[in-house]
Amino acid sequence: MSASPIQTDPLSSAERDAVYKCIFNRRDVRGQFLPDPIPDEVLGRILRASHHAPSVGFMQPWDFIVVRDPAVKRRVWESFQTANREAAERFDDQRRPIYRTLKLEGILEAPIGICITCDRKRSGPVVIGRTHQGEMDLYSAVCAVQNLWLAARAENIGVGWVSILRHRDLRAALDIPSSIWPIAYLCVGYVSHFFARPELETAGWLPRVPLREVLWFDQWHNRSGSETLLDHLD
Repeated sequence: MSASPIQTDPLSSAERDAVYKCIFNRRDVRGQFLPDPIPDEVLGRILRASHHAPSVGFMQPWDFIVVRDPAVKRRVWESFQTANREAAERFDDQRRPIYRTLKLEGILEAPIGICITCDRKRSGPVVIGRTHQGEMDLYSAVCAVQNLWLAARAENIGVGWVSILRHRDLRAALDIPSSIWPIAYLCVGYVSHFFARPELETAGWLPRVPLREVLWFDQWHNRSGSETLLDHLD
């Protein structure tokens, strides 16, 4: 079987700028969800984009669970509530009150939840590119999360990643087999607005780290010969 023709047409400047715009305007949405339903045509485009994420060995380890049932969403929300109370206790006395004021999920407000999972046995025990780094299947599934997030932003749809969940509780709520690894529970829906900056940055929880502080050349903590590039990072 012959390979598909190679696509060589370059992106136009407008197409390039649109990609960057989605990247820089993507936000983790928690509290701005609207009840408006997402048309199946739009949801299908977003899921298809996620399914076209890069994966090591082309193993495509992900599955998608689309959650619309209010009863199922409530089970997920209840498991978040339990985990969130536990999480608050891990912060010191100065951080804990601030943490408790943060809106960290939109499970019940978002019209749709999407759980992306990883089947670590897909494609068999030996996979190209995973022979020496066994966690590459997990990283591949995370790429599917990022694709979904950017595609949703291109559709003016918000996404919020709820990571304050115990895996066993999420498995129970969504009837996920024990052999399947939950990667992300995402709240998905149209929103009233997107914030100009990430909420945690705006709230003063943490600042954005300047790129020049985490960029090295050839070896760890080496910036020799980087002056020209550093001029283009701000």
